[in-house]
Amino acid sequence: MKVLVIGNGGREHALRWRLEKSPSVTQIFRADADYVQFVEKSGIDLTVVGPEAPLVAGVVDQFRARGLAIVGPTAENAALEGSKIHSKRFMERIGIPTARFRTVSSATEAQTALAEFRYPMVLKTDGLAAGKGVVIAQNRAEAEEAIATLPFPMVMEEFLEGEEVSFIVLCDGKRAVPLEPSQDHKRVFDNDQGPNTGGMGAFSDSRIITEAQQQHIMDRIINPVIAATQFTGFLYAGLMMTADGPSVLEFNVRLGDPETQPLMMRLESDWGEVLMAAARGSLNCDSLEWSPEPATCIVMASGGYPGHFETGKQITGIENVKDAVVFEAATKHESSHLLTNGGRVLGVTAKGLDLKTSIDKAYAAVSQIHFEGMHYRRDIGERGLRRWFER
Repeated sequence: MKVLVIGNGGREHALRWRLEKSPSVTQIFRADADYVQFVEKSGIDLTVVGPEAPLVAGVVDQFRARGLAIVGPTAENAALEGSKIHSKRFMERIGIPTARFRTVSSATEAQTALAEFRYPMVLKTDGLAAGKGVVIAQNRAEAEEAIATLPFPMVMEEFLEGEEVSFIVLCDGKRAVPLEPSQDHKRVFDNDQGPNTGGMGAFSDSRIITEAQQQHIMDRIINPVIAATQFTGFLYAGLMMTADGPSVLEFNVRLGDPETQPLMMRLESDWGEVLMAAARGSLNCDSLEWSPEPATCIVMASGGYPGHFETGKQITGIENVKDAVVFEAATKHESSHLLTNGGRVLGVTAKGLDLKTSIDKAYAAVSQIHFEGMHYRRDIGERGLRRWFER
């Protein structure tokens, strides 16, 4: 089949990389606009949407109106990510475990609501913010700074303690098939310091949660959402594994970035065949085929990210990388040179016999690459090693 992948980031590079290995896929395309016309003109059999913006804008509705196969949620269901307020109220309405929250529409209202929370607390802007619209305020001064800088309306909520897990499922409107668990690293600096980013790295390891925990998440969180919405596409539950069980921090309506990179390294099923089944509403399996080997992705970012950064810096050394895959997230080619073209530039991803081996291989690959101003976290996966696997 011919497949179109919408989007040009690291997540989409990883999707195309895995689809290239699918026996059912004969050709893979990219398009930046006019998706419906491109699909009809090129005879595309299946479209997969990477980023959230086209989903929120209703690209799935447009395709289905023309009878075209596409993986993703309707605009109505994409609001689970497009609006934090809608998502929290939805969870409250159908009984999904989540943090206690307040919605506010002005600075005055937010200042008053501060009295209802202890520190640390969390403030989230309502709309899409590329993973950077969240502030964890450690004290009142930081909360007031967030109130002064984040746009309204916003969600204010209690801070939950525990380990974060990215739990992603593929849905066909009636049922869901879980992907392997993973963990993202949002803060820009080591030891979870500094502002939130779109993600500075991630790892996937089957041992992150137990089979019993996975079934609990499916029964208590995923299946109720599908029953209430007939959700299609990828549903991403960002979870906090608290002492009282899993609680939803947020829903996303697409694959995570950079979680997709290690997930695609581990996936062994025919990805094109599975995605087409989801698009047709005919998923007929309870699980996918996965490598037992963990995988780790290190994001190499432009100097200054997630704040101001410069682009156009030459990237060298990728040709020296061994035992890893370098997924391009924000790059451009000019005069035979590869240049930086955004904040999160590369996702260097490796698989290993155990988590530590995958981490070591990923960092060995990172050490071969250079561009001016580059920075990356040096502790991706280390928390998992300490808290989960060496207890």
